[in-house]
Amino acid sequence: MNSLITISVLAIIVLYLGLYKAQKALLPVTIIGLLAAFGFAVAEWGKGSAPIYNGMMVFDNFAVVFSSISIATTLLILLLSKGYFERISENIAEYYSIVLFSLAGIIVMVSYHNLTMLFIGVEIMSVSLYILAGIKRNDFASNEAALKYFLMGAFSTGFLLFGVALLYGASGSFDLDSIGQSIKAVVNAHRSVSPMFYSGLFMITVGLCFKVGVAPFHFWVPDVYEGSPSLITAFMSTVVKIAGFAAFLRLFSTCFEPLQDTWMPVLLVITILTLFVGNITALYQTSFKRMLAYSSISHAGYMLFAIVAIGNDASYGVFIYAIAYSAASVISFAALILLQSQTGSESFDSFNGLGRKSPFLAFTLSVAMLSFAGIPLTAGFMGKFILFSNVIADQHFWLVVLAVINAAVGVYYYFKVIIAMYFKEGQQSEVLVPGNFKIVLALSLLATIIIGLYPAVVPTMF
Repeated sequence: MNSLITISVLAIIVLYLGLYKAQKALLPVTIIGLLAAFGFAVAEWGKGSAPIYNGMMVFDNFAVVFSSISIATTLLILLLSKGYFERISENIAEYYSIVLFSLAGIIVMVSYHNLTMLFIGVEIMSVSLYILAGIKRNDFASNEAALKYFLMGAFSTGFLLFGVALLYGASGSFDLDSIGQSIKAVVNAHRSVSPMFYSGLFMITVGLCFKVGVAPFHFWVPDVYEGSPSLITAFMSTVVKIAGFAAFLRLFSTCFEPLQDTWMPVLLVITILTLFVGNITALYQTSFKRMLAYSSISHAGYMLFAIVAIGNDASYGVFIYAIAYSAASVISFAALILLQSQTGSESFDSFNGLGRKSPFLAFTLSVAMLSFAGIPLTAGFMGKFILFSNVIADQHFWLVVLAVINAAVGVYYYFKVIIAMYFKEGQQSEVLVPGNFKIVLALSLLATIIIGLYPAVVPTMF
């Protein structure tokens, strides 16, 4: 709870700093505040899982780990922002504040114990992101991204809210435990579940699938990710996606697990469709940024494995995968931001010869691509291994076979970047890597390698 309060107060402080023209203090104050929030989040570990505020929120170990990774990833992304927002506008305090308000909504999303708090968290996050996507007011692509994101977001929120209302009508409560107990009582008594409940389950599933960007609800993702500023796209594709899956997992594990036979076939179809749509479409991209957008869709498919094989290890599996995906994504977008600012291009050709002209940047990006592809000794491999193991234990062997085929397809387009950096000649001069970028790249690289070699460093008790 202290981390949520810290982030909310920090956002207001940053606004006041902007009001008094303390531009140079914005980034340092934001970084210090996020470090404090991270410390408060970690300090909640193991302190119990009793809901607070009349059962509205719960800061259990599940909330602690997903709050921590959300704050840490936001911290890394904002470390890349030095000089970034200044190139867009003179009023940069608002941008930091909006990111922090969005993060506050994300903390609510991973800590809710009542469906009304899920809706509030989603809305706080979404409204902030609508603004961030259109942050370049004079850029047509940014305006288009904001409009598409707003329309699709409003549509998905309608599904989510209608689903919440139907669940309340069927169970008589917004509380997760109460809903779960009512379902267990019906199942144990061998009575039929209300059609209203099934309708609510379907509506909420559709709303959450929109938020995390899985097929066939993914069509907004490529255009919004491409049109938004790269720094905002990095935030949307990592922190926002992780929060969505954390909310997804908490809801299904607490309330809907007894009804697996009903919703499992639907999620299996969505998972397979997401994997194939994301990977096959990414093959044909010439823009590195758009490839990352379709890649994020495929990785959402892998993270759906945690829902498909829901159980004791589901939270651990999606958490490991979230760390791996976040670290690789931060490296990828850091490299993209540097190349965009120094070469003005985001195509694969802009990476030609990078291995000779900027060895450290090329090496970290290579490790990120290997992690995305699930190559052994990287965090991405461990994430896939744990999720695949859970699915095998749940007897979905054919799903793992399809996932392995898709992983092989992903290797092709990830290796296009590595081939461009080390085996093609480039025209650009040396790409300069500022100190703040080196810190972010080094930390992300360290996380990718350490978890790949020794995943046991991550706590397993949720």
